[in-house]
Amino acid sequence: MRTPDALTEMFRARGLKVTPQRQRIFAVLYHCDVHPTAEAVFAAARATMPTLALKTVYQTLNDLAAMGELQSLDLGTGSTRFDPNIAPHHHLVCTSCGAVRDVELDAGVVDVPARCWPGFTISTAEVVFRGRCDTCAPPSGDDTTTAADTTKITKTTTKETHA
Repeated sequence: MRTPDALTEMFRARGLKVTPQRQRIFAVLYHCDVHPTAEAVFAAARATMPTLALKTVYQTLNDLAAMGELQSLDLGTGSTRFDPNIAPHHHLVCTSCGAVRDVELDAGVVDVPARCWPGFTISTAEVVFRGRCDTCAPPSGDDTTTAADTTKITKTTTKETHA
């Protein structure tokens, strides 16, 4: 994610209002390595700026997403998440606690057979793997994950993130 100063300049260049509240939101996001909800950003920013309104957080996050500075994600966890990592990647989502991890797959791992839609050109891919994280998974031997399931994600690099 760009620095708060860079985001401030981008907002001004687009004619968007830059307020102390927005600058506080920029600072919260700059230090963020998770996939926060708007409510989580609101709570973090409001801790030092009690005058902040939730509407301002939503508007700022939506403006940043429209500018391509955040990804807006509906991962089925109950609230939209905002991802400061705008590089192409996928996600692991824990169905128990809602934790989200980034996954960077090898180029050939996600492939759509041409017979599925002849002539279709893929511009981006977004894959969400669902299961249980190491904290929520049952003790060894009780898990229902198959060897084939494990093989599919062994060629990944993950970065753990929690809201």
